[in-house]
Amino acid sequence: MGEPIAIVGMACRLPGADSVDELWDLLAEGRDATSETPADRFPVDLLHSSEPAPGKIISRRSGYLDGIDRFDAEFFGLSATEADDLDPQQRLLMTTTWEALEDAGIPFEHVAGTRTGVYVGAVRLDYWELAVRRGLTSLTGSLVYNNRSVLSGRLSYTFDLLGPSITLDTACSSSLVAVHLACQSLRAGETTMAIAAGINLKLVPDEDIVLSQIPVLAPDGRCKFGDARADGFAASDGVGVVVLKPLSRARADGDRIRAVLIGSTISNDGASGGSLLAPSVEAHAQMLRWAYENAGVRPADIDYIEAHGTGTPLIDPVEFTALGEVLAEGRPADQPCFVGSIKTNIGHTEGAAGVASLIKTVLCLEHRQVVPSLHFTVPNPAIPWEELPLVVPTRLEPLPDRARPAIAGISGQGISAVNTHLVVREADPVSPGRSEVRSTRNRHLLLLSARTPAALNELVARYVGYLGPGGVGRKHELADICFSAAKRRHHHLHRLAVIAESHDGMVAKLEGGGSTAPEPDSRLMFLAERYLMGRSVEWGNGQRWEGRYVPLPTYPWQNRSHWLTGVGRD
Repeated sequence: MGEPIAIVGMACRLPGADSVDELWDLLAEGRDATSETPADRFPVDLLHSSEPAPGKIISRRSGYLDGIDRFDAEFFGLSATEADDLDPQQRLLMTTTWEALEDAGIPFEHVAGTRTGVYVGAVRLDYWELAVRRGLTSLTGSLVYNNRSVLSGRLSYTFDLLGPSITLDTACSSSLVAVHLACQSLRAGETTMAIAAGINLKLVPDEDIVLSQIPVLAPDGRCKFGDARADGFAASDGVGVVVLKPLSRARADGDRIRAVLIGSTISNDGASGGSLLAPSVEAHAQMLRWAYENAGVRPADIDYIEAHGTGTPLIDPVEFTALGEVLAEGRPADQPCFVGSIKTNIGHTEGAAGVASLIKTVLCLEHRQVVPSLHFTVPNPAIPWEELPLVVPTRLEPLPDRARPAIAGISGQGISAVNTHLVVREADPVSPGRSEVRSTRNRHLLLLSARTPAALNELVARYVGYLGPGGVGRKHELADICFSAAKRRHHHLHRLAVIAESHDGMVAKLEGGGSTAPEPDSRLMFLAERYLMGRSVEWGNGQRWEGRYVPLPTYPWQNRSHWLTGVGRD
């Protein structure tokens, strides 16, 4: 057991959810975000068959991201031609990593040039396949930028990160293994911060055809984890990113700590499953024990398990049996453990499945609620439910109050029997603290910026909603909002500075395009003018601009369509 690792930032693009907040709404409302396969992916009508057959797909349905061709190339310094050729998996990772760093309150200039590691789980390279299918004579040297290894390298280059940069493929456990390796690197002192991510984009039908022959694709495209009707999963799109720091460093930096990783392990089933691809109860149980030993917790203290949860008739009984065997040790009969699977909401995001499960679990810990696991109506008779201290929630449930931080486990399994389990605990309660700005000033300076005038206008509109009645910003002190915008955001070329004494006053100024009228606080006016001239802003004269970091609106991307020439999107 080493130092706990703080999760300080998160971002995602998942079916039905373009942000972490949208994901919580989807989960809490118990929505199924899978949908019919879009015509611009592949001709599902021609490929569909209700029964497994050569060259056919047994399901029309999966989880898809909208607008995968949309990208703000100018923001990242890429030409339109470069963006057209670039794997959209890289584009999504760049965009989502920026958002995760914004969520963490870490400006670009604070991470660039640092010993930050990048660990990306990925299993697909479909854009490469699309390029090859145009014909060998159409291939150009630019395709080398779409090698799988460049998924992590692209992030290290874009953000100027000097730590390890690793793309890894352990199949469906890839992004959880990425988180595990990131934590190991942080504890060893090899890195000071880490970005762990997973990505999956389904652009060609090849894998679905193969999985239809096994078969492990659910014909109805829905994951029915733990249910008697469980007959497979739907392979889905997704990307998730988490920003990690040693807990002591995160506290010293004044970061918002969303949850704490206290232990993890990686294992393999070896020969215990009887065949290469068969899971093993014995090996799965051993993995769980190793993870809880590493975390220094009793299995009986685990409150929630985010299972691998594929909804396949082979894996579900193995996973439930192993969980029941381990979690029952020393557990009071009246304290069962909740078990769920995000795959019932969004499908199986493969390379991104683990990080999607981690983000879901962090949200459950933050809200102290367990969300419903969908499509669970008739318990699978192959699972000995009466012997297991497990409950599959079918509605929103409160996490039990046991006079300690809640603890959760997250499982991932790869088709090559590479397994991993993370142990995460609820973050300590946040002290409201006091801001020096709030205690000494009645008026506050809000600094906003963007890469282009259009983006700045959109950012202003976001802040109007954020600060206005019913907005998320209403629950935060204005001093903390202004501190966070000034000190925890990167400042771009196009800028706006607004001074006001209340949330409503700030909204009025923003809606009026900012005010150039003289301010009674000449010091604030000086700082505003300095900022608008493109200079950095500091209080000076022995005073410090202090406050508590609070989440702010994210950057408004100015996206345009970018896709391979000769490959249609219609």
